[in-house]
Amino acid sequence: MVRITDVARRAGVSPSTVSYALSGKRPISDETRRRVEAAVRDLGYRPHTGARVPAGGRQNVLALAAPLRPGVHTPAVMRLAVSVVTTARAHDHDVLLLTQEEAEEGLTRALGTASVAGLLLTDVGLHDPRLPRLRFLDSPSVLIGVPANPRGLTCVDLDFRAAGEACVDHLAGLGHRTVALVGSPPEVYLRQTACAHHLMRGFTAAAARHGLTTSVHPGDPDPAAAPRLAERLLHEHPALTAVVIHNEPLLAPLITAFEHLGLRVPADFSVTAVCPDDLATTPPVPVTSVTLPADELGARAVELLMQKLRGVPLPETTLLPPRLTERASTSRRSA
Repeated sequence: MVRITDVARRAGVSPSTVSYALSGKRPISDETRRRVEAAVRDLGYRPHTGARVPAGGRQNVLALAAPLRPGVHTPAVMRLAVSVVTTARAHDHDVLLLTQEEAEEGLTRALGTASVAGLLLTDVGLHDPRLPRLRFLDSPSVLIGVPANPRGLTCVDLDFRAAGEACVDHLAGLGHRTVALVGSPPEVYLRQTACAHHLMRGFTAAAARHGLTTSVHPGDPDPAAAPRLAERLLHEHPALTAVVIHNEPLLAPLITAFEHLGLRVPADFSVTAVCPDDLATTPPVPVTSVTLPADELGARAVELLMQKLRGVPLPETTLLPPRLTERASTSRRSA
């Protein structure tokens, strides 16, 4: 049996460094991490994951790691969780919900029980510290989110880059030349949460393709911050005629704030968003939006995990194409 000391010897590091590289509990340089991962692959090392199901036993629980970190929109997480639970029950599985910040340790505890069959993870970062361990665990996992390097993983998400592009393409087609992105809260960008960065990159790429003037503004989700944000946007960009909003709590408050500043939506100012359909249709002026398909994502993630449990080969990444619905909040720019 290959031991962690064998991996350390092959990689030229200490056993504790191997442990940190696999668990993500401490920062490890990319070069050291690559050496450890190569040694693990070469030697066929498998970390000990705790008690397994006894012979003849049955695993019938899925663990959903959905840490409620600062900046996470809790209603969106709960909608996703309900979809996961409903779909899992259709497969005769229950769901263990892990919401603590120390989600990685929660994964370790979950894997130490005999009943957990597999893992689902949300709030995925571009360089998520949970990923090295997931790549070498016996238990299957599915990420609801796409990191910078999805190699060796199974990921599903809305194609956020294409969603950002779709919003800009729509506004550019209506003649708007100066557009801003009101994005996720600042802490979400600081954590390098994958969906926020993918959407931002799609937004900026499409804007560059159309030759638009743009800016990106992380948004404080407190509705009371909307008037100040609207004033700052117009002060910094007097020619601004449209925004893309990827921050659900700010959607209706920002529309109200722009109207209080004398801008009628959509006659003077166009608004698009990436959000659930029911949220887009709530404001007095229904919002043109790309659907955030939480229900579909939860169901698709569970279906992928069940396929992995059956040994079905799967692609590393499954992206749901964006669906933009045009509503009353966007119109052609006045000459």
